Amino acid sequence: MRVFLDANVLFSAAHRPQGKAALLIEISRTGYWEVVTSSYAILEARRNLQFKFPSAVENLDSLLTHVNRVEHHTGLFCPDSLPKKDRPIFQAALACSATHLVTGDFKDFGALMGRPDQTKGIRVMSVADLLRSVLSASGDS
Repeated sequence: MRVFLDANVLFSAAHRPQGKAALLIEISRTGYWEVVTSSYAILEARRNLQFKFPSAVENLDSLLTHVNRVEHHTGLFCPDSLPKKDRPIFQAALACSATHLVTGDFKDFGALMGRPDQTKGIRVMSVADLLRSVLSASGDS
């Protein structure tokens, strides 16, 4: 499982180290899944943290030691419904063969959640939905 993290997930993980987004990254350290993000997402998260919660930038740097980085590739498929600012996020997830794209951006990505038929098979979901799906799957065994 390769889980791509949107900038808002990185922001949340750095701002709330005891929250669900940080837990998602912590779980990846066990090898259960791989977490990846892009330089584009990192820059956005860092910029927003510096503006709103500068003391959390250090947390972001620490978290990023456990997150693989990929680049986006222009020209790749992207759902028409995504605004221009979100296209590099989706394209990076697609380029690295992510199985999941985790985001808190329900406004722009909401119509794609639960619609892998529109996202080349990538499951777009929230942090809570990913954790819930993993917990329910582990309870089935």
